[in-house]
Amino acid sequence: MSSVESKPLRVALGSLFTESNSFVDGFVDRSWFERTELLFDEEVLSSKEGMISGMIAALQELKVEIVPLISASCVSGPPLNLACYLFLKSELLDRLRSAGEIDGVLLALHGSALVHEIGDLEGDLLAAIRAEVGESKPIVSGLDLHAHVTEQMVRNADALLAFETYPHTDAARTGQRAARLLYSTIRGETHPTMALAKVPVMVSGVNGETAGAGPFAEMMRLAKALETDGTVLSASVFLVHPYLDVPGMGGGALVITNGDLTTAKSMAAELAAKYWTYRFRLEPNVYRPEDAIRFALETEGGPVLLVETADCCGGGAAGDSVYSLRALVTAGTSESSLVPVVDPEAAEKCWQAGVGSHIQLELGHKQDTKWGQPLTIDVSVLRLGDGSFSYRGGIWGGVSTTMGPSALVQAGSIQVLIMSKPTYEWGDEQFRTFGLEPKDAKFVVAKNPMNYRVGYPYAKAVLLLDTPGPTPATMKHTRYRKLQRPYYPADQDIAGLTPALYSR
Repeated sequence: MSSVESKPLRVALGSLFTESNSFVDGFVDRSWFERTELLFDEEVLSSKEGMISGMIAALQELKVEIVPLISASCVSGPPLNLACYLFLKSELLDRLRSAGEIDGVLLALHGSALVHEIGDLEGDLLAAIRAEVGESKPIVSGLDLHAHVTEQMVRNADALLAFETYPHTDAARTGQRAARLLYSTIRGETHPTMALAKVPVMVSGVNGETAGAGPFAEMMRLAKALETDGTVLSASVFLVHPYLDVPGMGGGALVITNGDLTTAKSMAAELAAKYWTYRFRLEPNVYRPEDAIRFALETEGGPVLLVETADCCGGGAAGDSVYSLRALVTAGTSESSLVPVVDPEAAEKCWQAGVGSHIQLELGHKQDTKWGQPLTIDVSVLRLGDGSFSYRGGIWGGVSTTMGPSALVQAGSIQVLIMSKPTYEWGDEQFRTFGLEPKDAKFVVAKNPMNYRVGYPYAKAVLLLDTPGPTPATMKHTRYRKLQRPYYPADQDIAGLTPALYSR
């Protein structure tokens, strides 16, 4: 029996999970994490859902002693301010330093987070952890499949494994996979060698579903077909978060083999080259809001989803767009409609007026003002609430959060949910918190590129809107500053393209 096998294994466990957007103003501070999830020490072990919970369950099943560090997560937003990141980083590293002898480090990271003045959050954090534990201790991390995986991340981790589903229903399972790979690595049963290959494809997540016959689903099946004989320990494909503006972005594949780096490189490069051929299919069809409404009125029944991806809080947008609302008001339809908007000033005015009041609001476009103008609208205040709710699944299943002081108001046939804080849209939790039944509406505005499939599987039609905002359905209108051409869709073809390749 080896010395590793003769003693109980000890694994340090931590998480810093968020996603950044380069096209929104401001910075994420510590209060964002306090509003969603900020756990220390033994509190980390209370996680019931998400990637970290899967890691805990697998490590406990394997009889591994868990050394909990921190678990911090929040809804997507602008880059973290430096003070916030340094606080989280120091809290994690301080606990790691005081943990005593450990056999490995297990992390739940997103992969597309930025820090003001630093840039690549995950790369910086992994490098700092590597400096603490040395080269002999394995580091394994789970990632979102929208990660912008960097050379620094690959160089400082022994293995990176991504979600296999979008909408993300396998966060816990990904955590379990990562924990088991770390365990077998510590025991010397596997020897991960890792290669990342990517091509410059910038597309939204609209056609990134991993089930069915779509292009990304096909890519996922190609990758997973490699995990058959034990040579390939993990094959991940990445639909990069396109709302970053940093050099070297792209989608592609990361392959981990059992001691065969040559095979890892060739397989990753082959998958990335295939991904490039799917670029046109990954582009969605979009509608102007007024055209979508006209089309929807010809559709029998409802609800019809007006998907305003450009204002996706889950992608870092402020959630304060009123383009869909303005189009519904202009259309003058008598059909019932549900619309969400983040506007703390309007929410406060509703609270001051009280339920039953009739007031005029300047609604929307106050948090991130460069994307549009507020809408002047007369409303009746129907209901007020503190905005607290719990997610019913996904990456934050079971986690409690808050929209802040919120109000439900009525303008003609339109009901508007006004929130003070942005929250991730997983299903329809926000609407249901205020007693709304989306099935009864003709129009429902959803502000996410994929999770509407979870919240509204009964929708009669889904229409993707082309509106201004930091999380658009198509990147054709986006002007990057740090990401240099050539890239798709700015360049339809790139002569002599070969995937960028990084390995460990």
